[in-house]
Amino acid sequence: MKFLSLRLWLVAGLVAALSVEQALANEGKLLATGGVSSIEGSGGGGLVPWATTATYAEKNQWGVTANANFADVDDFQLGVQSVNFSYDNRIEVSFAKQRLGLNTIGGALKQDIFGVKVRVLGDLIYGDLPQFSLGLQHKRNQSFALPAAVGAHDDTGTDIYASVAKAWLAGPFDRTWVANYTLRATKANQLGLLGFGGDKNNDYSYMSEASVAMFLNRHWLVGAEYRQKPDNLGFVREYDWRDVFVGWFPNKSVALVVAYVDLKSVAGLPDQTGAYASLQISF
Repeated sequence: MKFLSLRLWLVAGLVAALSVEQALANEGKLLATGGVSSIEGSGGGGLVPWATTATYAEKNQWGVTANANFADVDDFQLGVQSVNFSYDNRIEVSFAKQRLGLNTIGGALKQDIFGVKVRVLGDLIYGDLPQFSLGLQHKRNQSFALPAAVGAHDDTGTDIYASVAKAWLAGPFDRTWVANYTLRATKANQLGLLGFGGDKNNDYSYMSEASVAMFLNRHWLVGAEYRQKPDNLGFVREYDWRDVFVGWFPNKSVALVVAYVDLKSVAGLPDQTGAYASLQISF
């Protein structure tokens, strides 16, 4: 069964992580304030990078996370494995491998993503200024034959983004809320899995991405995300993505997120809705 090993990794990792002692860096930031690792490796939500750094590392501390994401919609299955390093609650470096299984026509699309993010100013919780970060994701498509055949120009591309995030500890309904907005400059088609640029447009497009989440209590939160997508390829329109999610943070060593995702139409195949799961282990 496709991606069976990834699913087993998720289960085994969760069981193991529940017995792991919290790392030294775990004495710093509040539980869940780093979010998780996105499908591109950067810290944040599932679809959207946040201004936060992914680990619990504080001043003069290192932090590491290992992450696995899996999405299963009508005609596609996306598997992502990533690792994320951060230092001083200031700098984040990430690497992710993506594999998109093409259930309808067979085969798969693959790419590697190298990311870096720097917190420029502000803080998620403390002070008046929200946390503001700049980041980039350099993407290398590893299966360019199909993207080239449908009009993609390049097999590599670099997304540049700016993110701003803020948490309210006593927000509406007496709950803690977190909100993030990201502005991305990109040429990527379907994250880059269908290459970069195209016959319809080969310039950078500026896309808005947003996340909002409410903590039900210290360990559980619910939220939603929205991500605009560029439309570079003439053979088919690319649609925006959205999800609603539930996150569980039993401790600072493990985070589990499940979601319902709506990708609209992907590569001309309509009604791409389904389930998403993410497991993150922090050290």
